[in-house]
Parts: sequence; structure tokens; C-alpha cells
Amino acid sequence: MDDGLRVTDRWVVPAGELRERFSRSSGPGGQGVNTADSRVELSYDLANSPAVPEWLRARALARLANRLVDGVLTIAASEHRAQLANREAARERMVALLREAAAPPPPPRRATRPSRGAKERRLAEKKRQSQRKRDRRVDGE
Repeated sequence: MDDGLRVTDRWVVPAGELRERFSRSSGPGGQGVNTADSRVELSYDLANSPAVPEWLRARALARLANRLVDGVLTIAASEHRAQLANREAARERMVALLREAAAPPPPPRRATRPSRGAKERRLAEKKRQSQRKRDRRVDGE
């Protein structure tokens, strides 16, 4: 648990840069739900972290912009009864999010035109549909 998070081959988040907060979970737990602090909030300051390569920082910040608050990414996990399981779940979700944000952009789409057969099939289907609707009319228009 004390080691860092390996996001990619060249990007490892040191454990010292992760902040964990614990609180009471609203999920399952029986009688212990009112006494155990099993919910975990895992936070990582993405904007100011020296562990993030500079060429990757801008891409990650742009892709996670709607999840960041002042450059800090926070993940909450409360689906398990045990705090340790929630800590592990939060770390896994953090790695998945950071890995997705670090992924290279997809190649640009090459513009293509529909084939003649595709156009003819589309128009034939439109004619069939309009005929179907025409046949359903009561007034015979």
C-alpha cells in the first residue's frame, strides 16, 4: 500500500503525493456502518505534481478538466464494507483515470464518401418506410 501508483511505464505517482481522507460510508455495513470510517477519498494534485512529465501535464489537465478542483483530482470509494478494500478500489480507479487521460489522442478520421450502393439502399429504405406509413393511413391520401 505504501508504494506509488504506476500509471504508465514512465509515469509513477509517488505515495507521498497522494492524500487519503476517511469518513463514514453510506453504503452497506450493518451495525458497523455508524462507527467505521470506511469511505475513502483519494486526492492527487495533478497540476503541481513534479512526477507528471511536462509533455503529459497539459493533455491530462485538459482531459480531466471537468473532474479537477484547483488542479486536484479526487476519487471517492465507498462500495465495500472494509476500508482497505475501498482504499484499493480508489487507487485502481485513480490509475484507470490517469491512464485514460495520458493515452495518446486517436488518429484523425479520414473523410470518406458513401458508396453508390449505400446511397441506393438508404433511398430504397426511405421509400419502403414512406409506403408503409402511407398504407397505414385511414383517409387514403
